[in-house]
Amino acid sequence: MTIKTRFAPSPTGYLHVGGARTALFSWLYARRHGGRFVLRIEDTDRERSTEESVNAILEGMTWLGLEYDEGPFYQTHRFDRYDEVIEQLLERGLAYRCNCSKERLDALREQQLAAKQKPRYDGHCRDCTVSADEPHVIRFRNPVDGEVVFDDLIRGPIRVANTELDDLIIRRSDGSPTYNLTVVVDDHDMGISHVIRGDDHINNTPRQINLYRALGWDVPRFAHVPMILGEDGSRLSKRHGAVSVMQYKEQGYLPEALLNYLVRLGWSHGDQEIFSLDEMIELFDLEAVNRAPSTFNTAKLDWLNQQYLMHSDPARVTHLLSPHLGDLGIDPAEGPDLVEVVKAQRERATTLVELARISAFYYRDFDSYDEKAAKKAFKGEADQALAAVRERLAALADWEREPIHQAVSDTVEALGVGFGKVAMPLRVAVTGGSPSPDLDLTLWLVGREATLRRIDRAIEHIRSNR
Repeated sequence: MTIKTRFAPSPTGYLHVGGARTALFSWLYARRHGGRFVLRIEDTDRERSTEESVNAILEGMTWLGLEYDEGPFYQTHRFDRYDEVIEQLLERGLAYRCNCSKERLDALREQQLAAKQKPRYDGHCRDCTVSADEPHVIRFRNPVDGEVVFDDLIRGPIRVANTELDDLIIRRSDGSPTYNLTVVVDDHDMGISHVIRGDDHINNTPRQINLYRALGWDVPRFAHVPMILGEDGSRLSKRHGAVSVMQYKEQGYLPEALLNYLVRLGWSHGDQEIFSLDEMIELFDLEAVNRAPSTFNTAKLDWLNQQYLMHSDPARVTHLLSPHLGDLGIDPAEGPDLVEVVKAQRERATTLVELARISAFYYRDFDSYDEKAAKKAFKGEADQALAAVRERLAALADWEREPIHQAVSDTVEALGVGFGKVAMPLRVAVTGGSPSPDLDLTLWLVGREATLRRIDRAIEHIRSNR
């Protein structure tokens, strides 16, 4: 059997990280088993679906690198096919027209709730003749006997008595098909073998299985992924912080770090924390997905992101960092080699946004000094130490790390002071107090002209604040 999975979001907002994890699990399952992955846009909710949301979904999938083999398919392009299937069900007596008013259905619901019964349609129109010319919906004639049993690939066997299921609406009064009908038709027509989706769909699955059987179609395998919770134990939402995939891009996370974090939300392989994409494909399987909800831990994501910053190809990090420098008004072409800056700074940052912020001083002068760093470094005879080291730095024939280091060491020796008495004010003078690597590497990257200019400014600052 050819394995075929799908991701089928509704374009009513951004690509949520919960949806992204479902997409990732579906994508990995298809890739591991040599199958195909389909993207389908379920846009039948015309009032809430927007082109902007479609673009956000496509952009998020592209950024994460979850390429699809087929699609994107749009449900709004398939209304004729849904109508065809609904007519087949009507002709075979497997569906019927219902003209129950909203008032009757509301009253029925109230009666059932008052009697502590599960609200459900009572089959009032099952055996009535309702004209196609009057306002009506179309309902599926759900079996009244027996039960639906399916073996969920994550949760195990699930049994639901047909008496628990009512006759669901498959076409609304405005002629539009409903979710439970469209998803069955699409998954059948597209040859989906495994439906991997959130566990909020578990209640829909028995209804859909009955539709498959009524139509004489093969039923796919189902796997329902538990939800993601915020750290307060409630369902992950905006109040917990970023939940949109593209927000994580804007905040400076690497896509591979977010993928690694999402795959570990509910799935594990021993104690391993960091997985390459190839390792995910090789090792992932649905049987190892936990049944319990997972809690989103931003601190853990930050740690993972830092690991990727430190250990990824510096050229890759450079490519991703450039737009964040651009957001600060910095053109990285006008300054030191950005790859070298990344190598020097990446252990000091958690995100690309932070990396851009602490690396800005390499490319432009700063307006002020870090107050705490300046108070500690610019005291005593710091201005004299800066003047002395400036003289030696200015005299260097080659602006390279070794001679820079020697110039600082010679100044320390000539002044007869500890290394910190020269190095500390020099570092703050050149960086403004931003986190930075070895002093000779920092000065080499900043460059001769900017280094000397900033030393002069620091001397003036010290003397004018005495």
